[in-house]
Amino acid sequence: MRLRGVDPKGGMELFPGRALFTRYADEDLADMVALLERAVSDMNARKRRLKALGLRAFVPSTDDPLEVVIVDELAFLTAYAPKDVKLRVATALQLLLSQGRAVGFSVVAALQDPRKDVLPFRDLFTYRIALRLAEDSHVDMVLGDGALDRGAACHLIPASLPGVGFVHVEGAAEPVRVRFSYLGDDDIREMAARWPAPPQDDPTHGGDAAGDVVDLTDSRARRGGGR
Repeated sequence: MRLRGVDPKGGMELFPGRALFTRYADEDLADMVALLERAVSDMNARKRRLKALGLRAFVPSTDDPLEVVIVDELAFLTAYAPKDVKLRVATALQLLLSQGRAVGFSVVAALQDPRKDVLPFRDLFTYRIALRLAEDSHVDMVLGDGALDRGAACHLIPASLPGVGFVHVEGAAEPVRVRFSYLGDDDIREMAARWPAPPQDDPTHGGDAAGDVVDLTDSRARRGGGR
Protein backbone atom coordinates (compact mmCIF):
# COMPACT_ATOMS: atom_id res chain seq x y z
CA MET A 1 0.00 0.00 0.00
CA ARG A 2 1.17 3.53 -0.77
CA LEU A 3 -0.32 6.71 0.70
CA ARG A 4 -0.66 10.25 -0.63
CA GLY A 5 -2.08 12.98 1.57
CA VAL A 6 -3.69 16.39 1.09
CA ASP A 7 -4.56 18.51 4.14
CA PRO A 8 -5.95 21.97 3.25
CA LYS A 9 -6.07 22.81 6.98
CA GLY A 10 -2.33 23.42 6.90
CA GLY A 11 -1.42 20.01 8.29
CA MET A 12 -3.53 20.19 11.45
CA GLU A 13 -4.95 16.72 10.76
CA LEU A 14 -2.48 14.75 8.66
CA PHE A 15 0.92 16.23 9.48
CA PRO A 16 1.51 14.09 12.63
CA GLY A 17 1.58 11.11 10.24
CA ARG A 18 3.55 12.91 7.55
CA ALA A 19 6.17 10.16 7.36
CA LEU A 20 3.53 7.68 6.20
CA PHE A 21 2.89 9.57 2.96
CA THR A 22 4.98 9.20 -0.16
CA ARG A 23 3.47 12.43 -1.48
CA TYR A 24 2.01 15.10 0.74
CA ALA A 25 0.78 18.72 0.54
CA ASP A 26 -0.80 20.91 3.20
CA GLU A 27 -0.07 24.57 2.45
CA ASP A 28 0.29 25.50 -1.21
CA LEU A 29 -2.85 25.04 -3.33
CA ALA A 30 -0.76 24.44 -6.43
CA ASP A 31 0.99 21.55 -4.66
CA MET A 32 -2.34 20.04 -3.62
CA VAL A 33 -3.69 20.18 -7.17
CA ALA A 34 -0.43 18.80 -8.54
CA LEU A 35 -0.58 15.86 -6.13
CA LEU A 36 -4.10 14.94 -7.23
CA GLU A 37 -3.27 15.33 -10.90
CA ARG A 38 -0.12 13.25 -10.43
CA ALA A 39 -2.31 10.51 -8.96
CA VAL A 40 -4.46 10.60 -12.11
CA SER A 41 -1.35 10.42 -14.28
CA ASP A 42 -0.06 7.43 -12.30
CA MET A 43 -3.46 5.76 -12.54
CA ASN A 44 -3.51 6.18 -16.32
CA ALA A 45 0.02 4.81 -16.59
CA ARG A 46 -0.99 1.73 -14.61
CA LYS A 47 -4.06 1.25 -16.83
CA ARG A 48 -1.86 1.26 -19.91
CA ARG A 49 0.61 -1.16 -18.33
CA LEU A 50 -2.05 -3.63 -17.23
CA LYS A 51 -3.76 -3.38 -20.60
CA ALA A 52 -0.50 -4.27 -22.34
CA LEU A 53 -0.16 -7.29 -20.06
CA GLY A 54 -3.73 -8.39 -20.79
CA LEU A 55 -4.73 -8.14 -17.12
CA ARG A 56 -8.31 -7.20 -16.24
CA ALA A 57 -8.35 -8.10 -12.53
CA PHE A 58 -6.11 -5.99 -10.32
CA VAL A 59 -4.20 -7.74 -7.53
CA PRO A 60 -2.11 -5.47 -5.27
CA SER A 61 1.60 -6.22 -5.08
CA THR A 62 4.79 -4.40 -4.14
CA ASP A 63 5.22 -3.58 -7.84
CA ASP A 64 1.64 -2.34 -8.22
CA PRO A 65 0.44 -1.45 -4.71
CA LEU A 66 -2.93 -0.19 -3.60
CA GLU A 67 -2.72 3.59 -3.96
CA VAL A 68 -4.71 5.51 -1.35
CA VAL A 69 -5.24 9.26 -1.71
CA ILE A 70 -6.39 10.84 1.57
CA VAL A 71 -7.98 14.31 1.48
CA ASP A 72 -8.96 16.01 4.71
CA GLU A 73 -11.55 18.81 4.66
CA LEU A 74 -12.46 18.20 1.04
CA ALA A 75 -14.97 21.08 1.07
CA PHE A 76 -12.14 23.60 1.01
CA LEU A 77 -10.99 22.28 -2.36
CA THR A 78 -14.42 21.67 -3.91
CA ALA A 79 -16.36 24.70 -2.66
CA TYR A 80 -14.23 27.41 -1.07
CA ALA A 81 -11.04 27.47 -3.17
CA PRO A 82 -10.63 29.71 -6.25
CA LYS A 83 -12.67 28.66 -9.29
CA ASP A 84 -9.73 27.32 -11.31
CA VAL A 85 -8.57 25.21 -8.36
CA LYS A 86 -12.07 23.81 -7.79
CA LEU A 87 -12.35 22.80 -11.43
CA ARG A 88 -8.99 21.01 -11.52
CA VAL A 89 -9.62 19.29 -8.18
CA ALA A 90 -13.09 18.15 -9.24
CA THR A 91 -11.76 16.81 -12.54
CA ALA A 92 -8.94 14.88 -10.88
CA LEU A 93 -11.10 13.42 -8.12
CA GLN A 94 -13.91 12.39 -10.45
CA LEU A 95 -11.42 10.56 -12.65
CA LEU A 96 -9.88 8.79 -9.66
CA LEU A 97 -13.27 7.86 -8.19
CA SER A 98 -14.82 6.66 -11.43
CA GLN A 99 -11.84 4.78 -12.88
CA GLY A 100 -9.42 4.12 -10.04
CA ARG A 101 -11.00 1.14 -8.32
CA ALA A 102 -10.32 -1.17 -11.28
CA VAL A 103 -6.58 -0.54 -11.08
CA GLY A 104 -6.07 -0.09 -7.35
CA PHE A 105 -6.51 3.64 -6.77
CA SER A 106 -8.79 4.70 -3.90
CA VAL A 107 -9.80 8.08 -2.45
CA VAL A 108 -10.57 8.63 1.22
CA ALA A 109 -12.03 12.09 1.87
CA ALA A 110 -13.52 13.88 4.86
CA LEU A 111 -15.76 16.95 5.12
CA GLN A 112 -18.08 18.60 7.60
CA ASP A 113 -20.59 20.24 5.25
CA PRO A 114 -22.69 17.60 3.44
CA ARG A 115 -24.62 19.91 1.10
CA LYS A 116 -24.78 18.96 -2.58
CA ASP A 117 -23.25 22.22 -3.75
CA VAL A 118 -20.20 21.49 -1.59
CA LEU A 119 -19.63 18.01 -3.06
CA PRO A 120 -21.65 17.60 -6.26
CA PHE A 121 -20.06 14.24 -7.14
CA ARG A 122 -20.68 12.54 -3.78
CA ASP A 123 -22.40 9.60 -5.50
CA LEU A 124 -19.01 8.49 -6.84
CA PHE A 125 -18.00 7.53 -3.28
CA THR A 126 -19.14 3.92 -2.95
CA TYR A 127 -18.55 3.78 0.81
CA ARG A 128 -19.95 6.64 2.87
CA ILE A 129 -19.58 7.17 6.60
CA ALA A 130 -21.63 9.58 8.69
CA LEU A 131 -20.74 10.32 12.30
CA ARG A 132 -22.85 12.58 14.52
CA LEU A 133 -24.73 15.13 12.39
CA ALA A 134 -26.43 18.36 13.36
CA GLU A 135 -29.74 17.81 11.54
CA ASP A 136 -31.83 14.86 10.40
CA SER A 137 -31.87 16.26 6.85
CA HIS A 138 -28.11 15.78 6.68
CA VAL A 139 -28.40 12.01 7.02
CA ASP A 140 -29.78 11.41 3.54
CA MET A 141 -27.34 14.00 2.14
CA VAL A 142 -24.40 11.92 3.34
CA LEU A 143 -25.64 8.34 3.21
CA GLY A 144 -28.17 8.56 0.37
CA ASP A 145 -31.93 8.86 0.03
CA GLY A 146 -33.87 6.83 2.55
CA ALA A 147 -30.97 6.22 4.96
CA LEU A 148 -32.73 8.02 7.80
CA ASP A 149 -35.91 6.01 7.33
CA ARG A 150 -33.81 2.82 7.38
CA GLY A 151 -32.41 3.62 10.81
CA ALA A 152 -29.33 5.78 10.33
CA ALA A 153 -30.26 8.34 12.99
CA CYS A 154 -26.92 10.15 12.97
CA HIS A 155 -28.49 13.32 14.37
CA LEU A 156 -29.43 11.42 17.54
CA ILE A 157 -25.92 10.15 18.32
CA PRO A 158 -24.95 11.76 21.65
CA ALA A 159 -21.72 13.70 22.02
CA SER A 160 -20.75 11.19 24.71
CA LEU A 161 -20.32 8.49 22.03
CA PRO A 162 -17.47 9.72 19.82
CA GLY A 163 -16.64 7.38 16.97
CA VAL A 164 -20.18 6.06 16.59
CA GLY A 165 -21.65 6.40 13.13
CA PHE A 166 -23.37 4.68 10.23
CA VAL A 167 -21.82 3.26 7.07
CA HIS A 168 -23.44 2.96 3.66
CA VAL A 169 -21.92 0.45 1.28
CA GLU A 170 -22.79 0.48 -2.40
CA GLY A 171 -25.35 -2.23 -3.12
CA ALA A 172 -26.32 -2.80 0.53
CA ALA A 173 -29.95 -2.21 1.50
CA GLU A 174 -29.38 -1.07 5.08
CA PRO A 175 -26.86 1.31 6.67
CA VAL A 176 -24.71 -0.36 9.33
CA ARG A 177 -24.08 1.16 12.77
CA VAL A 178 -20.40 1.09 13.73
CA ARG A 179 -18.05 2.43 16.36
CA PHE A 180 -14.50 3.27 15.39
CA SER A 181 -11.62 2.81 17.79
CA TYR A 182 -9.72 5.92 18.82
CA LEU A 183 -6.17 6.51 17.63
CA GLY A 184 -4.38 9.33 19.39
CA ASP A 185 -1.38 11.36 18.28
CA ASP A 186 1.00 8.93 19.97
CA ASP A 187 -0.49 6.03 17.97
CA ILE A 188 -0.11 7.99 14.74
CA ARG A 189 3.50 8.89 15.50
CA GLU A 190 4.24 5.25 16.29
CA MET A 191 2.79 4.12 12.94
CA ALA A 192 4.73 6.80 11.11
CA ALA A 193 7.96 5.71 12.81
CA ARG A 194 7.33 2.05 12.03
CA TRP A 195 6.24 2.41 8.39
CA PRO A 196 7.85 5.56 6.97
CA ALA A 197 7.65 6.20 3.24
CA PRO A 198 10.58 7.74 1.36
CA PRO A 199 10.07 11.50 0.92
CA GLN A 200 8.56 12.65 -2.36
CA ASP A 201 11.64 14.68 -3.28
CA ASP A 202 14.01 11.74 -2.82
CA PRO A 203 15.49 11.23 -6.34
CA THR A 204 16.07 7.54 -5.64
CA HIS A 205 12.38 6.95 -4.97
CA GLY A 206 9.99 8.36 -7.52
CA GLY A 207 6.26 7.97 -7.08
CA ASP A 208 6.31 4.57 -8.77
CA ALA A 209 9.19 2.97 -6.88
CA ALA A 210 8.50 -0.31 -5.09
CA GLY A 211 10.50 1.03 -2.16
CA ASP A 212 7.65 3.44 -1.39
CA VAL A 213 5.33 0.56 -0.53
CA VAL A 214 4.25 -0.64 2.89
CA ASP A 215 4.09 -4.43 2.45
CA LEU A 216 1.57 -5.83 4.94
CA THR A 217 1.44 -9.36 3.55
CA ASP A 218 4.15 -10.69 5.85
CA SER A 219 3.18 -8.71 8.95
CA ARG A 220 2.17 -11.89 10.81
CA ALA A 221 5.58 -13.41 10.18
CA ARG A 222 7.31 -10.29 11.50
CA ARG A 223 5.18 -10.51 14.65
CA GLY A 224 6.19 -14.12 15.15
CA GLY A 225 3.18 -15.72 13.43
CA GLY A 226 0.74 -14.98 16.23
CA ARG A 227 -2.92 -14.21 15.74
